[in-house]
Amino acid sequence: MMMWWHGLSVTGSLAVTGPIGIAIAVWLLAGKSWRLTAAWCLLFGIGMALVVATKMAFVGWGIGVESVEFAGFSGHAMRAAAVFPVAFFLIFRSSPPSWRVLGTLLGVLLAVLIAVSRVYVRAHSASESVTGCLLGLAVAAVFIWYASTEHHMALSRVLVVLCIPVVLIAPRVEPVPAEMWITQAALWLSGHDKPYTRAIWREPKFPLR
Repeated sequence: MMMWWHGLSVTGSLAVTGPIGIAIAVWLLAGKSWRLTAAWCLLFGIGMALVVATKMAFVGWGIGVESVEFAGFSGHAMRAAAVFPVAFFLIFRSSPPSWRVLGTLLGVLLAVLIAVSRVYVRAHSASESVTGCLLGLAVAAVFIWYASTEHHMALSRVLVVLCIPVVLIAPRVEPVPAEMWITQAALWLSGHDKPYTRAIWREPKFPLR
């Protein structure tokens, strides 16, 4: 069972979801959907920026919510919830409405399972995974709503061709050291020598006298 959750967790890694996010942008560019390309890049960029900002705030300054063990949005959960519903929506864009809805819901289900996997592999707390997933789903929902008003879209099969190699090959690629980069940037900005960790929440609290 743990191998199952680990596999799902890897599917949400930057090595997988990052290239799929780029593939979506390439697909939109190939279809000359300039506004949708800009909208996707902006929305996905905002989601990524919020993940990085919350993680840096905790690592560099210890800013988090101790009561729910929140030290930043889960990047795996956010990216998965953003890219998979959008990818499936675009793949089924030219299909009947029922297929399009089913495909989008399949992407949402996959994203939710990936978010759950981050808790099972003990990479994130429940609050970090849930909020990361909700942030990603918000990105996907806004994009899908905007894309639903765009009628000039084609090349759905091209997106499948772009995404399949990513899903098959990326999990075998060396992990991207994103956490290390975030930690280094946070320490440089905060001027601290050591990063804040969840251990500060487990330290004994002495009442003031």
